[in-house]
Amino acid sequence: MGLLFSLPAATGSTAIAPSPEPGLGDLPESCVASVIGHLEPMQICQLAKLNRAFRGASSADFVWESKLPVNYEDLIGRVFENDASFCKGLCKRDIYARLCRANSFDGGSKGLIEIWVILQKVWLDKRTANICMSVSSNGLAITGIDDRRYWSRIPTEESRFASVAYLQQIWWFEVDGEIEFPFPAGSYSIFFRLQLGCAHKRFGRRICNSEHVHGWDKKPVRFQLSTSDGQQATKQCYLKEQGRWIHYHAGDFVVSSSCKSIKVKYSMTQIDCTHTKGGLCVDSVQILPAEFKGRLQHF
Repeated sequence: MGLLFSLPAATGSTAIAPSPEPGLGDLPESCVASVIGHLEPMQICQLAKLNRAFRGASSADFVWESKLPVNYEDLIGRVFENDASFCKGLCKRDIYARLCRANSFDGGSKGLIEIWVILQKVWLDKRTANICMSVSSNGLAITGIDDRRYWSRIPTEESRFASVAYLQQIWWFEVDGEIEFPFPAGSYSIFFRLQLGCAHKRFGRRICNSEHVHGWDKKPVRFQLSTSDGQQATKQCYLKEQGRWIHYHAGDFVVSSSCKSIKVKYSMTQIDCTHTKGGLCVDSVQILPAEFKGRLQHF
């Protein structure tokens, strides 16, 4: 049988294989980093899977420092005030990743049974690096909250804080809160996350009990906010829809400088004592970038 392949003729010289064409993996990491620095954080993370050059470039400090808020060091000092030194050993990418978690901060306190009460959570939006904040019902001043005739704390999986404040019935309804925080410059909106009725699971199905819901259709609820630099907003609306969580817009405020903290006060009231109202779940107050109004279902 003949050979299935033929050997090259002996010519006294060794054949040289053509060199492979250059590819993306041959690009200098510094060049790649300069390009991907213009992309969104999620896109950078996707490109890091492409090859070694992109993986190395995606870890460059100057790439991620451009994504962090201008005052990210102030944010670290406030959010991790008891452990801010840990960030000194982290690269900017890891600092960004840590800030994108829902970090509990400021005001956690232990009760008599040594349970840590989480009052606020703050995080960076992974896609835009904008600051988002959520203040739990435990972090709000609620009139009558300690009187079991009116209010109770209900555990639930539908809250990022694992519990909500439930109003059975009251004459004077008032919920207040305030926060002082180094928000990066930008426009922000405040929302109260509320639900008429109390939801629970039965045989794996979600059921909302509207037994105590009353009084919210007679007078509107007043939402107010004010800031330490003189901004104010007031809105009124009726609470009507039952059985699902709704973000009620309290107003907007603008932070003009990232160099200092701003104090924001917010409230919701219905203090017409001609009738009682009840059957309301108060979960939290959300402080979000104003452009996030169309994404409220994610919060």
